[in-house]
Amino acid sequence: MTGHHQSSVRPIAGSGGGDDVVLPATGVRIAPRDLTFTFARSGGPGGQNVNKVNTRVTVWFDVEGCGGLTDGQRGLVRRSLGTRIGADGRLRVVSSRHRTQSANRRAALNRLVELLDAALSPPTPRTRTRVPPRTRQHRLTDKRTRSGTKQLRRPPGGDGE
Repeated sequence: MTGHHQSSVRPIAGSGGGDDVVLPATGVRIAPRDLTFTFARSGGPGGQNVNKVNTRVTVWFDVEGCGGLTDGQRGLVRRSLGTRIGADGRLRVVSSRHRTQSANRRAALNRLVELLDAALSPPTPRTRTRVPPRTRQHRLTDKRTRSGTKQLRRPPGGDGE
């Protein structure tokens, strides 16, 4: 093999089997055909292993072609994860934290699930709270102190000569 970084591309399912990946928060199912894994040499931990084994894993998720997502869900994913989605409509997640390809594969897949779950989950509504009286009093005291300090900096005479 010539070249420093060789990579291989294989469309495979989740963690090695042929099962769908299910997002826990939303129940959306991702078919194995919508995921593609690429492997490359990693610069992370691993000693001499780094120089000869493709441990860095990139998961590509086909957002546009995924049959498990509705058009509305695709829009949510595009809106919140747009910076990770390429021109080809595929979402990219990389992992090179671990020494083995299988561990990086699991980590990348878990991260993909986290990202998609967060993108598809409805935002929690903000509950209004009252400002505590002590905080309001402290803010007004600080304003009076600051105002007094600025008053002292003005030149005498009051008309700003």
